[in-house]
Amino acid sequence: MQASGAVIFDMDGVIVDSEPLHEHAFHDVMDQLGYGRNHTIRFTDYVGRSDYELWEDFIARHQPSQRLDELLALKRDRVIELIRQHQPLFAGVSELVARLAARYTLALASGSERQVIETVLKIKNLRRFFPVVVGAGDVQRGKPAPDIFLLAAERLGVAPAECWVIEDSKPGLAAALAAGMRVIAIANTHSADELRHAHQVTRTYAEIEQLLLNP
Repeated sequence: MQASGAVIFDMDGVIVDSEPLHEHAFHDVMDQLGYGRNHTIRFTDYVGRSDYELWEDFIARHQPSQRLDELLALKRDRVIELIRQHQPLFAGVSELVARLAARYTLALASGSERQVIETVLKIKNLRRFFPVVVGAGDVQRGKPAPDIFLLAAERLGVAPAECWVIEDSKPGLAAALAAGMRVIAIANTHSADELRHAHQVTRTYAEIEQLLLNP
């Protein structure tokens, strides 16, 4: 496997085991607002997508008194609290990031909001490895649109075809492929079969290291 100029990481489900925390935070907000489980939202449909889409759909269904920015803030603040409490980095990912940073330029492209991203990157001082960080607020269209990955490549000064993307979700995989990038999918969130359209499907961070550092 030939080395490329850049590696772009997704965050939720790749760097941090945060998908359960996002769901926990969403249900906490629903309880706080009095909906309980009567919100008609299937959270798994939004894995890999931005919270903007989640709350826009919720507003369309329920017309709550809260504005979009208020709902975003409620869930964001709860997610940040949970991340700070649990520090849920996947085992081996911080070592992988450090090793890749010695050979590649790294970026992070996440559908999360900037405050959540920065909270995660404070864990083990990961922020120092990512000269480029792109979040949901930086693009008009979230994954599966390719915008977030294309913007990351532009800010890195690297052609999309020279980028590897590490993703765990089906929307993220679709976005990276649409951007014309090569994709390593890690089966943290979906089965390997569901991610089969990636250029490489892995189950461990050691496999990713082998692919990118020992081609």
